[in-house]
Amino acid sequence: MHIHILGICGTFMGGLAVLAKEAGHTVTGCDANVYPPMSTQLEAQGIKLIEGFHPSQIDLRPDLFVIGNVVSRGNPLMEEILNRNLPYVSGPQWMGEHILRDKWVLAVAGTHGKTTTSSMLAWILQDAGYEPGFLIGGVPFNFGISARLAGATDSAFFVIEADEYDTAFFDKRSKFVHYRAKTAILNNLEYDHADIFPDLAAIETQFHHLVRTVPGAGKLIVNRQPSLQRVIERGCWSGIEWFGADAQWSLKSGANGDAQVWFDGKHQGNIAWELSGEHNLLNGVAAIAAARHVGVTPERALAALQKFGNVKRRMEVLGVVKGVTVYDDFAHHPTAVAMTIDGLRRKVGGARILAVLEPRSNTMKLGTMKEALPGSLEQADLVFGYGARSGKDALGWDLAEALRPLGGKASAFDDLGALVQAIVAAAQPGDHVLVMSNGGFGGVHGKILEALKGA
Repeated sequence: MHIHILGICGTFMGGLAVLAKEAGHTVTGCDANVYPPMSTQLEAQGIKLIEGFHPSQIDLRPDLFVIGNVVSRGNPLMEEILNRNLPYVSGPQWMGEHILRDKWVLAVAGTHGKTTTSSMLAWILQDAGYEPGFLIGGVPFNFGISARLAGATDSAFFVIEADEYDTAFFDKRSKFVHYRAKTAILNNLEYDHADIFPDLAAIETQFHHLVRTVPGAGKLIVNRQPSLQRVIERGCWSGIEWFGADAQWSLKSGANGDAQVWFDGKHQGNIAWELSGEHNLLNGVAAIAAARHVGVTPERALAALQKFGNVKRRMEVLGVVKGVTVYDDFAHHPTAVAMTIDGLRRKVGGARILAVLEPRSNTMKLGTMKEALPGSLEQADLVFGYGARSGKDALGWDLAEALRPLGGKASAFDDLGALVQAIVAAAQPGDHVLVMSNGGFGGVHGKILEALKGA
């Protein structure tokens, strides 16, 4: 089958393209902006990329057009597809029907931690010899790739990061309803994606759609928090194991970032690793519980996690210059920002943390959670906020005003160069500069490191 993918350079659609190519399909694709690293990865797979959405791409005559959720009505190529009544399908539906249909799917859903938990779970299965396929919204260091059809064997198991964002302009259900998971982690749930969901209840409804798709022979691994308890109370038809405080799976944290793992009142072993934060410990427990459902013992899973190398852009150290350590992290929701800073604080103790934040997500650009920002940044010693005043990433609200409750330790910038200068002027040996954004942030990480060299 020849498929032509609209929106191919997104994380999910790019991963789908790689999997389709591995499965033997002819794959071409287009996007508004075709640039590295995704363009390089796709071209290395022999996938032809076209910049833009010109209607002439119809002449490629694919068997099927696969549509990413960045495509909307008015897109010239999409309009031509509709006018000619050509066959098209969403990316998640194609994924469900052509890649996942005969697999034991392990899906990881949640507002936070999907990428890390999916990576942990895939690594546990790999280390246990299951050779799983996976599609993850990041690059686990243990694998060096974000997607593969299977390992060395034709594995029956597939781990997928299960996103609650909508499927396509013609299918407003969350992506994860298409995956038909047999094992599903519901990692956490709070309000996000203000551009498509009016309130938390609307997201809870989508999570219950996911619960409805898990078979009776399946298993739900669920964080015991109020929002997810409400989801389960709507109806559950499969096995369920809870994790978190006062749950079947629980943690007893130690003083050095390690923790004991308990299941049904029995000590299963300890998590001891370089990762920081209580949230990562909970991610690990969820992955252990899900792996147990396919036959991996907690003891074996814990041994695998000792060798887990984390994920790119998750507290990733990009460099150390003159005693100043610069990190890159994907955090952008206030809760994730708070958890990330807390994890680093536990790791570095009393050393200074310089938090650098770009509130770039659709939810943050709308200003829905701006009041929560100061509280999420409290543990940082200095805060540097960046908000563009024009362009597609422009904020619709006053960042300086939002950060005002933090007093003199916070400052806001709309010029990247001025931001870098201020960070470098403030940085001292022993400091930790934590850069947080769900985008490229104008390459600010490299600019900070270069400027530090010349300081």
